[in-house]
Amino acid sequence: MLELKDVSFTIQKDGEDVNLVDKASLKVPRGHFMAIVGPSGCGKTTLLRTIAGLNPESEGALFWDGRNLAEEGDFDPAEIGYVPQFSIAYDPLTVDESIESATKLRVRTRDVAELDHRIDHVLEETGLAAIADRQVRVLSGGQKRRLGLAMELVSDPKLLLCDEVTSGLDPRSEREIVRLLHDLSRRDGRIVLSVTHSLAHLELYDSILVLHEGRIAYHGPPQGVTHYFSVHDSEEIYPKLATNPGERWQGSWLKHREAYYAKLEHSRQKAIDSGSLHLPPAAVEDAGADGGEDGEEGDGPPAKPPASRTPGFLAQFSTLLSRRWRIFFRDRGQVLLQLAIMLCFPLLVTLFSEKAGDKIKTLSDTRQEDVLVEIQERQMVRQDQVKVGSAVSGIVMFQVILLSLMGSNNSAREIAGERPIFEKEKFGGVRPAAYLGSKIAFLACLVVAQSVWMGAFVNFFGPFRGDFVQHLTFLLLINAAMTAICLGISALMRTAEQASLLSIYLVGFQLPLSGAVLALPEHIEAFTRPFISAYWSWSGSVDGLETKVLTAVKSVIDTSLSSREACLYTLGLHVAVGLAAAWIGTRRHQWT
Repeated sequence: MLELKDVSFTIQKDGEDVNLVDKASLKVPRGHFMAIVGPSGCGKTTLLRTIAGLNPESEGALFWDGRNLAEEGDFDPAEIGYVPQFSIAYDPLTVDESIESATKLRVRTRDVAELDHRIDHVLEETGLAAIADRQVRVLSGGQKRRLGLAMELVSDPKLLLCDEVTSGLDPRSEREIVRLLHDLSRRDGRIVLSVTHSLAHLELYDSILVLHEGRIAYHGPPQGVTHYFSVHDSEEIYPKLATNPGERWQGSWLKHREAYYAKLEHSRQKAIDSGSLHLPPAAVEDAGADGGEDGEEGDGPPAKPPASRTPGFLAQFSTLLSRRWRIFFRDRGQVLLQLAIMLCFPLLVTLFSEKAGDKIKTLSDTRQEDVLVEIQERQMVRQDQVKVGSAVSGIVMFQVILLSLMGSNNSAREIAGERPIFEKEKFGGVRPAAYLGSKIAFLACLVVAQSVWMGAFVNFFGPFRGDFVQHLTFLLLINAAMTAICLGISALMRTAEQASLLSIYLVGFQLPLSGAVLALPEHIEAFTRPFISAYWSWSGSVDGLETKVLTAVKSVIDTSLSSREACLYTLGLHVAVGLAAAWIGTRRHQWT
C-alpha cells in the first residue's frame, strides 16, 4: 500500500513560501489504478515527482507497505518505475535493443535464457513484439509511449508512476495506453498512478484524484466524480473548480471523503471476489482506500523492502560501454565526422610543415676577413633560425590546438546531450560511477586514436625534429586534458547547447592565452598560464626538440618555456580536474 500523510512540497518564490502540494493525504491499495487529474499548474506532476522521491517532501510523510520512506529507506530501484511524459530512448537502437539494455542495467539475471525470457515477456505484455526490430526513431507516438512503459516493466515494479503518457496522442492511441495501464494494474498487485490532463476514459480507472491549487479536491470512484462536483459531464469539472479556491475545495472534500472511500472499498472487494483483480495473498488483506488521515496502522512490523536486484558495477559498465559503441557506429554522420577530422586535420598540419624541415645554417669556424661578409653570414643564420624556429613552433602549436578542438568535439555533448536518459536511468539504479566509467573508456579510445594518428602522420611527412615519444606524449595529454575538461563541463551543464558553447569558448581562448604567438603581459600571464592546457602541451613538446632547433625556436618567442616535468604534472592535473568535475556532475541530481 502507498500512503500519503499531510504531504506538502514547498518552494520559495519572491521570498515567500509557496505550497505546490498542500497537505495531501490518501491511501492507494495494491492492484489499484488511479488517475491524477486537474487543470494546468494544479500540482499533478509535482505530486507524482514527490511520491517518486524526485521532490523531497517539505512536510508530512510517505509510507510504502507501512515503511516510512524518509526514515526507513527509500524505494528500492526494483520497486518503482517512473515513465516521463515523453519517451526517452536512443533513436539509433531498436525496440528490442532498448529493452535489452534497460534489463541488463536494472535486473540481475542468472543467464541468457532468463534475460531473453524477461525481454520477451515485456514485449508481449506491452504489445511491442511485432515491432521489436524497428528503430526507435521510426516509432509512432503511441509506440514510443509503450516502449517507455516496457523499459520500466523490466524490473517488475510494484509501483508504476506515469506522467502524461497519453498527451498528444490520438483518441484511439490514448484509449489503448489507458487500457494497457489498467491491465498492468491488475497483475501481481501493481499500483499504477497516471497523471493526465484528459478527462476521457475515466471509467477505466479505479479511482480519480482531482487536484486544484496543490490541494486534493476529490479522491473517489470515477462514477461519483460528476455527482460530487454537481456537473452533468466530466468536461465541466475544470470550469467548476475555478469557481472556488483550492482551500475551500479541500475543506469540502475532508467532510465528504469517508462516504466516497466506502464506495471505493466496496468496488475493490467486489473486483477481488469476482476474480477481475488478482492480488498476491499478502496483499488481499491490505487496507482499502478509505485512508485519509485516520486510517489505523497494521499491528505487525513494516514489511522489509525486497533485496536489490540491481546489477553490479562491472555489469552496468560493460552494458553502457557496449551500448555507446553501438550507438556510435549506428550514427553514420558522427562516424564520418570523426573520420574526416582524423584525416583532414593532420593533412592541414603537413601543408605548413615544409619550412620546418629546412636545415639551420651555422656560422663557419673560420673568421671572415671581410667584416661585411661576416655580417651577411650572421644575418643569413639569423634568418634561417627565424624561419625554421617560427615554422617548428607554429607546427607544434597547430597540432596542439587541433587536438584541443578534437577533445572539445569528443565530449562537449557526451553527457549533456543525453541528460534526460541518464537521469532516468540513474533513478532506475544505474550507478554514476559505471556511467562515467563507460564514458571515460569510450573517449579514451578516441583520444588515443586521434593523437597517435596526428603525431604519426605529421612525423612521417614532416619528421619531428626531436624526441618523438615526448612529443606524442604531450599530444595525448592535450587531447586527454581538453576531453576531460569538456566532459566535466558537459556533466555540469543542463543542456547540450550550454555545454557546447562553453567548450567552444574554452578552445578559442587556448591560442591567444598560451603566449606561443604573442607574449602576454607578465601580470596576466602569471594568472592565466596554469589554466591554459595548450601552453603546457606546446612547451613540453618544444622542450624535446633538438638543441639546434630548440635554440631557433627560443630565438623567435618571448614566452618562457617550462620543464618537461612541470608540463606533465600540470596536464595531468587538468585531466584530474576535468574528471572530478564530471564525477560531481554525474552525481548531482539534474532531472529536468
